[in-house]
Amino acid sequence: MQQPAAELKRSLGLWSALALVIGTVIGSGIFFKQSSVLDSAGSSTMAILAWVVGGIITLTAGLTIAEIGAQLPYTGGLYVYMEKIYGRVWGFLSGWMQIIVYGPAIIASLAGYLAVLLVNFFGLSNGWHVPLALGSMALIGGLNMFENRYGAAFAIVTTLAKLLPITAIIIFGLFYGHQGAFGQTVAGIHASTGNFGVAVLATLFGYDGWILIANLGGELKNPQKVLPKAIVIGLLFVLVIYTAVTFGVFNGMSSAMIHKLGDNTTPYLATLAFGSIGGKLLNIGVIISIVGCMNGKIMTFPRIMYAMAKRNDLPFSKRLSYVNRTTHEPMIATVTILVLAGLMVSFFDPDYLSDLCIFTVYCFYVAAFIGVFLLRKRNAGKLRPFSTPLFPITPIVAILGAVFVIVSELFADPIGAVVSLGIVAVGLPIFYVVKKVEQARKTAITRAAERD
Repeated sequence: MQQPAAELKRSLGLWSALALVIGTVIGSGIFFKQSSVLDSAGSSTMAILAWVVGGIITLTAGLTIAEIGAQLPYTGGLYVYMEKIYGRVWGFLSGWMQIIVYGPAIIASLAGYLAVLLVNFFGLSNGWHVPLALGSMALIGGLNMFENRYGAAFAIVTTLAKLLPITAIIIFGLFYGHQGAFGQTVAGIHASTGNFGVAVLATLFGYDGWILIANLGGELKNPQKVLPKAIVIGLLFVLVIYTAVTFGVFNGMSSAMIHKLGDNTTPYLATLAFGSIGGKLLNIGVIISIVGCMNGKIMTFPRIMYAMAKRNDLPFSKRLSYVNRTTHEPMIATVTILVLAGLMVSFFDPDYLSDLCIFTVYCFYVAAFIGVFLLRKRNAGKLRPFSTPLFPITPIVAILGAVFVIVSELFADPIGAVVSLGIVAVGLPIFYVVKKVEQARKTAITRAAERD
């Protein structure tokens, strides 16, 4: 007798969920995006404001999605939400976008930023960037081949560890920095490198990751209560921390120096503030922070591929939906996501990848935010496990913020935006071909049964 296929295990509680939200959000963005946000915003004051605006947009988005997620607590997150609200085609496209563009690009960008830190930390040549990025993805991917409780425990440990460099930067900036966090400008950057919308877009990479806990909806204990709490509490915590860190960075260093150093701003600040040994210890904390963030991404994105494969929405769905009987992990889906991320990190710059993935996912966020209005109308009179506060203001702010980001990126990089949307559109013929093959298979089975 054939054994039933293994399923994902519902074993994650509030603390694990909260650690995954905070751990997947606080990664490289707050440490590596200070320079690019400054360059686009034009001054330290506008850069700090960009981080605050990005946090508010993210918080309103999280509150909106929390209401949807509490009503649809299934593995797959945005993929499931879009399908339940708009139908199979839009659900497929949102899932396709996440497993082909968004997920691999964000994992690749994190691996790229981690490689920059490791090269600086060990004094290696730039030729080590790609090998270190690939090696880090392989190691963290290996961890996620074990039961999800190991990945969740690792998320808790790394989340606690990453608070060390964050706290140190905040304390140094607040009490020992003398540059003046507000009012600094750098000549020539205003007109040449972007605008406030692009600055907000850059901060959203730093805030990104909050929705990934929804991909684990089928593995949460009591997801109707745990999911909204984890999203809301986690994002409030991150918003406060990010604003404080940004103030600390600009109070501790001049804007001209931040502009000059670019991705190396945080390592330089750590050494400036705490000396050579203290700087190395602080950079170890930042490395752990990025590793923890990568762990959260690698843990959650394969769940989308798994959920799609379970529905036979992808080529090779039988293989991609495979779950190991011992570890209850979607191993083949995890390896596939990592291979795509490896290709991206080998050929593209981390900053480009981070902007690309944020633009692409926010195109679908807009539809999801509108979906909360549709669900309320569809389920009028039914009890909701969680309701978005200040409705309808909160989802409207989320929608306007997302549209603002999309338009800003279209003006800043129209070619990149069109290319990313084109990759998403490629999913349409794939969807119809897969469905046609599936229908032909079912028809053949039916005819064979009739002949018998």
